[in-house]
Amino acid sequence: MEDGEIQKRLLGLRSEHRDLDAAIDALRATGSTDQLQLARLKKRKLLMRDEIQMLEDQLIPDIIA
Repeated sequence: MEDGEIQKRLLGLRSEHRDLDAAIDALRATGSTDQLQLARLKKRKLLMRDEIQMLEDQLIPDIIA
């Protein structure tokens, strides 16, 4: 994947990550007792964070000391 494609993917993932954060906060604010739904959203958010980190690492060149 080229740097431009990685940047676009990162923007999309970050946006979706923020949206999931808002959805989780909204579920908590409504006093939802649907723990399964909260757990699924949190897991998806963590997977996204891992992918974001992996893509960011691809953009940073390796430095050989």
